[in-house]
Formats: sequence, C-alpha cells, structure tokens
Amino acid sequence: MGSHTHLPYFIPGTASLAEEVDRKLMVVLRDGKKLVGTLRSYDQFANVVLQDTYERVYVGSEYGENLKGLYLIRGENVVLLGEIDELQEQQRLSKLTKLSWEEIGKREKEEKEKKEKEDQLKRRIMQGRGITIDIGFTSTDDQF
Repeated sequence: MGSHTHLPYFIPGTASLAEEVDRKLMVVLRDGKKLVGTLRSYDQFANVVLQDTYERVYVGSEYGENLKGLYLIRGENVVLLGEIDELQEQQRLSKLTKLSWEEIGKREKEEKEKKEKEDQLKRRIMQGRGITIDIGFTSTDDQF
C-alpha cells in the first residue's frame, strides 16, 4: 500500500475543511452575521480561525463592512460556510452601493423595525380572525 499524497474529494465531517484552508470564505453565524475572511485553521469541533476578517451587512441594494482582523468562531455558531469566488464577489458588489459601517447599521435597524411592525400587524389581523399566535416568538428571536 502506498501513502496518500492528496486528500479525497470529500471527507465527511470537519476533515473536509482541509480543502478550504488559505481560501477566502463567507461564514454565516446563528445570529445572522456574515463574516468574510481567509481560513487559517480549524479543529474537530469545526471551530475556525479566519484572518483579515470583516463583517458584512446587506440591506436591500446596499452593504457595509467592518474590519474585525483575526477572528475565532466557535463551530456551534456556524450555520453555513462556503468559499467565495473573488471575481464573482467583485461583480456582485459592484452592483451594490457601499455605505459606511455606521450608515449601514442605521439602515439595518430601520429594516428590523419595519419588519417588526409588519409582523405585529400580521399578528393582529390573524388574531382578529381567531388565529392565536405564540406571543413569545418574534422575528428578532434566534433564527436557527
């Protein structure tokens, strides 16, 4: 038997992250945050270390970024992780308007407030029709 000099196309579990080391990734967290950075390390619990990381927020046709630097993410908080094609990313971002972190934060807050008002209106309409809604759940609760 000879030694293996390359990794198989797919290895179940976190071992499949080996193919992603030194690549630019986007990680979506349980709280909805989107982080973009270069994968530098990972472990058996899917904890990951990203370098040159920034948080990105999208609101409609606008976006903003906030540099975070070296970032450790606990595996239990990762919902989605995927490689970014840098050419496609630049093409997509060129169609959006980049705002300052403060401005995109304001826009995001406005969007959340608008969504909450819409949810409250829907609940009132449904209650008026005799449908009871679980009051403990709102759109701002943990999404996952």
